Amino acid sequence: MAESKRAIIDAFSRRFRTDKEMMEQAAAQISDAQLHLALDENTNSVVVIMKHASGNLVSRFGDFLTTDGEKPNRDRDSEFVDDIADRASLMAKWEKGWAVLFNTLSNLTDADLTRTITVRGEPMSVLDALVRALSHQAYHGGQIVQLCRHWAKEHWTTLTVPRGGSKQLNEKMKQKFGDWDKPRK
Repeated sequence: MAESKRAIIDAFSRRFRTDKEMMEQAAAQISDAQLHLALDENTNSVVVIMKHASGNLVSRFGDFLTTDGEKPNRDRDSEFVDDIADRASLMAKWEKGWAVLFNTLSNLTDADLTRTITVRGEPMSVLDALVRALSHQAYHGGQIVQLCRHWAKEHWTTLTVPRGGSKQLNEKMKQKFGDWDKPRK
């Protein structure tokens, strides 16, 4: 069997998709009005966080291998202004950023991981840039989930393992994958 030339890139793609889906599932649990609520004047709303996350992806992954990750036409400060009127417009902007990322990932192979790119002039490997981007999205994903959890209150549906559900999940996973308590060979 031929070894994949994309094993690492595919792993990144799966993790990005998982994070994206979790953020979308969280945002789907709050009203359109709640998307625009911030906890206070020093924090961002879900709209602002999603707008910024998308803007970051467009800038970082557009012409990824050939231009700096901080594009001259990016207006990062405007990403923190809540000027998106409705959920449909927000989701269109959101999808644009993710489409740029996934298109770039679809054209990379693991051989590209050691290539050098720059962000704001700082050189880094493609691998480092991917780790950095995944970390950035996960950071904002946590903010989105926490805000949505706060605004949804008692209507919240847990996105991962619910409190008190670990034992049941572990049993299900053992049935599916076997007992991980046994030494590996």
